[in-house]
Amino acid sequence: MDRVGSVAVLEDDLTLVFSALADPTRRAILEHLARGDATVSQLAQPFAMSQQAISKHLKVLEKARLITRSRTGQARPCALDTAHLDTAVEWIARHRKVWADRHDRLDAHLAALREGAR
Repeated sequence: MDRVGSVAVLEDDLTLVFSALADPTRRAILEHLARGDATVSQLAQPFAMSQQAISKHLKVLEKARLITRSRTGQARPCALDTAHLDTAVEWIARHRKVWADRHDRLDAHLAALREGAR
């Protein structure tokens, strides 16, 4: 658990996923891995940054369990692991429904107020 000011921040799985997804480089890496497994050097090619910098991004993605690494000889190819992305999608869908329901109730209430004002 980290502390931000006086507020405790839990590093739960969902927090790790959203934190990992907050960075555009990490999202681009996930998009690349959606097309197939890749090594660090293959993942680093489209970016103007070192393999070491890409490795740091991969560690964040690995900690969030959005990617896995295997060992094939000298290479350690990375693969996309969508299970935790699915958890994030489910969280967003659940909250989108709550927010949409609240919006609909507010809209109905405002319509009733407008009708009462006439």
